Amino acid sequence: MAGHALTVLVVNAGSSSLKVSVLDDDDQVTAALELDRWDGSPDHAELGSFLTAQAGIFVAGHRVVHGGSVFTGPVLVDDAVAGEIAGLGELAPLHQHRALAGLRAVRRLLPGVPCVACFDTAFHATLPPQAALYALPAAWTRRFGLRRYGFHGLSHAYASRRAAELTGRTRIVTCHLGAGASLAAVSDGICTDTTMGFTPLEGLVMATRSGSVDPGLILWLAQRGGIGLAELADGLETRSGLAGLADLPGGSGDLRDIRAAAAAGNEQAKVAVEVYLHRLAGEVAAMAAAMNGLDVLVFTGGVGEHDAATRAGAAARLAFLGVAIDSGRNAGASADENLSAAGARVTTLRITAREDIEIAGQARAVMRKS
Repeated sequence: MAGHALTVLVVNAGSSSLKVSVLDDDDQVTAALELDRWDGSPDHAELGSFLTAQAGIFVAGHRVVHGGSVFTGPVLVDDAVAGEIAGLGELAPLHQHRALAGLRAVRRLLPGVPCVACFDTAFHATLPPQAALYALPAAWTRRFGLRRYGFHGLSHAYASRRAAELTGRTRIVTCHLGAGASLAAVSDGICTDTTMGFTPLEGLVMATRSGSVDPGLILWLAQRGGIGLAELADGLETRSGLAGLADLPGGSGDLRDIRAAAAAGNEQAKVAVEVYLHRLAGEVAAMAAAMNGLDVLVFTGGVGEHDAATRAGAAARLAFLGVAIDSGRNAGASADENLSAAGARVTTLRITAREDIEIAGQARAVMRKS
């Protein structure tokens, strides 16, 4: 591929939104489109206009949430691969088919541009058995391929690599905190543990998702509480987490709304914040245990980047691990910055999430091998 410009079209389809950007050889964004309310149609007029206006695209990189056990790295998309991605739709029903719609749009409107699928689960394919397996009947595990897949892998991959570049240190916990939230333990560039599991419901308290709960509680609700599967699924996905804990009018799970309510004296909102931080600190400690120590703590994602109070609250609870941050640096952080207090054993960083750079890099790497 020598002599070709390495301009990449990055397509990031969410459960209700779509972000499309063009990155040049230096990973600078030269064009972008963001649809907050994308209907999932590959025939969307604004999307079509944006795509047909692009020229000189070397490759299109597509974020795909779930690769299952089939895809453990980025892959060039053909009809067979697209069919396999579609076959994994039950594992990520809110995202998988939207990613396929983005693929269809690019393949139809830019037929000469190769497409590469980049999977959020792939970064976690390196989990050792002790971190990947559930203690379930072996027959179930074999029959259904049950394991902890992990998610947000493109964000964790970028943030951990960027942290290693900035610090030269090797045992890193990345905290991707947003409406969805997860942690990853990354040792020498390899993911050794993560908080999300077979689905994105496991792990941390999130905006509207429960995070980990006692499975016996779920059984009790179904068997004794009379709550059906559909209501259980909706409750755990959309009415739990911070939204369920704070129980604000309107049901908001936005941490900004909950902090505002707490500041105004709402006791449930105060407790919601405490539960959120308690679980966050506990899971960071668990990630550190998976690596026998912690060198770098990274905050990224919408909350991780923009909520200084969450960073401060987590750091205070993790002082026993050697985490300490400078309050002035923390309050003013707006770029990739070291927030650590003088003499802190653990380096704490605020890193801007750049899934687009990770996707572009993976897409280029696939094309170099093709």
